[in-house]
Amino acid sequence: QVQLVESGGGLVQAGGSLRLSCAASGRTFSYYTMGWFRQAPGKEREFVAAIRWSAGSTRYADSVKGRFTISKDNAKDTVYLQMNSLKPEDTAVYYCAARTDGILGTRTNNYAYWGQGTQVTVSS
Repeated sequence: QVQLVESGGGLVQAGGSLRLSCAASGRTFSYYTMGWFRQAPGKEREFVAAIRWSAGSTRYADSVKGRFTISKDNAKDTVYLQMNSLKPEDTAVYYCAARTDGILGTRTNNYAYWGQGTQVTVSS
C-alpha cells in the first residue's frame, strides 16, 4: 500500500518561502509520477507541479512557474516543493499525489494515491 505523508506547511508572509516535503513508502516508485496539488476554500483542487520519478522531468502550472520548484531525493523516497515569492493567492491545503503510469498529467482523477494534505497560509 502506497503511503504519502506531507510536511512543511505553515504561515508565511507574502514574498516569503516554504519547502514542502512528501515522504513516500510502500512501493518502488521508479515508474511513478509524483504530483503536488492544492485546494483553496470553496475552490476545486488544482494541479501545481509534477515530476517523473525516474527521468526527473517536470511540469508546472502557469500560476507557479518561475516561483515553485519540484524535486526529488531518490535515496529518501521524498519529493519536495520549494515555494518562493509566495502570494496570498497561494494559500491552500497542499496535497502530494502519485500515479503509476509515469505521465506528467494535471488531472486529479488520474492520481491513485494521495496524502492527507498540509496547510499553507500566506498573509499579505
